[in-house]
Amino acid sequence: MNFETRNPATGELIEQFDFLTDNQLEQRLESASQAAEAWGCTSFAERSKLLHTLGNLVTERRQELAEVISLEMGKLLPEALGEVDKCALACGFYADNAEGMLQDDLIETPARRSLVTYEPLGLVFAIMPWNFPLWQVFRCMVPALMAGNGIILKHAPNVPRCAKAVETLMRDAGAPEGLMTEVTISVDQAARVIADHRVNGVAFTGSEGAGRKIAALAGQNLKKAVLELGGSDPLIVLDDADLEAAMDVAMRARFSNAGQICIASKRFLVVPSRIGEFTEMLVERTKALKTGNPLDASTTLAPMARGDLRDQVHAQVQQSISEGARALTGCEIVEGEGYFYAPSVLDNVKLGMTAFNEEIFGPVAAVVAVRDEADAIAQANATRFGLGASVWTQDLEKGEAFLRQLDVGAGFVNAQVASDIRMPFGGTKASGLGRELGVNGIREFCNSKSVWIA
Repeated sequence: MNFETRNPATGELIEQFDFLTDNQLEQRLESASQAAEAWGCTSFAERSKLLHTLGNLVTERRQELAEVISLEMGKLLPEALGEVDKCALACGFYADNAEGMLQDDLIETPARRSLVTYEPLGLVFAIMPWNFPLWQVFRCMVPALMAGNGIILKHAPNVPRCAKAVETLMRDAGAPEGLMTEVTISVDQAARVIADHRVNGVAFTGSEGAGRKIAALAGQNLKKAVLELGGSDPLIVLDDADLEAAMDVAMRARFSNAGQICIASKRFLVVPSRIGEFTEMLVERTKALKTGNPLDASTTLAPMARGDLRDQVHAQVQQSISEGARALTGCEIVEGEGYFYAPSVLDNVKLGMTAFNEEIFGPVAAVVAVRDEADAIAQANATRFGLGASVWTQDLEKGEAFLRQLDVGAGFVNAQVASDIRMPFGGTKASGLGRELGVNGIREFCNSKSVWIA
């Protein structure tokens, strides 16, 4: 057995899995390549029919799928149900809208007729993370399929049952054999898949470090790559913010999914007039969070997905404290079974500290004092990441102008940073390359072909 998956709430072994042999991988690659080639010749109507059927199946099996997510990676059951519902929504949205998104663009030129067509690339290798083990796959897979591509899926090693659930859904929806192929493979085997001549694109969501390695491999092999990496999103509270509304979102944005979200608000930048009240409210509500079984309705903070991830968060917290940050609550490993970390608040966090410079992928809020609005912009941008940001102010024009000065892929005024299937999603700087979702996302794995008729 090459790896095992465990229940994060108890640490108990769920199942063990073998990696595919090289021969088995070769068979799946060849089958996937043939399926992708045939699928690229299908009509939008055929693709739409499959995706509608898939979405209906997801809805029918929502409870079962949500429980698989909760048991395998620890997500609270209500959050897992929401994740499943979003997958079904994506199926319907792209099934209904992909043809319009990919219609030919007529361009006015001196030619008799000139246009841009959007044609499938072929086979896309999707390397997906564990924190949203269904949604991340569907976010990549659904638009790629509607564009006429096939998918090879390498999921994170701790969520193989979720990967196999997706493959089962596709089979039961009537997808051609090989069109979506799950492969349980090693890192070295994954590198060989990226290099394989039958693979035409790479989609990756995960850590910055892994993303840099995948980008290098994709570049070396001249493969199109879309990368959604880490973030250190600021939530910025200005003088005229509705503090209750901001706090409601701050709690969800930091502690949902045990803080294991790339677009979670990780740094709370607060102006002097509001920082005292904001910090007091944040600590009070954080202390009220309850860890426990993610299937229990009374649990409000999930376990972390793995023990090593929890240990890494604790090391970052302790390093930040040694650098001058103050622990206001939590900041410790919860004793007992499972991979729980106490919901935590650090204040006095400053540029140069670990909690400011690095992504802390767990239930830890970092409060940063800013002098004024200009300093808030400067500190928000003082990071190598650029995924998302939210600004809280009752002056909506100022809020929009504020966002335009931030180096991020998504900016929100008086709302939580989130992905929406109608809007492009992705980051700048070390947060990644390319976009998912919306029109931009479905076109990422298309060949934009210029056609000129003299």
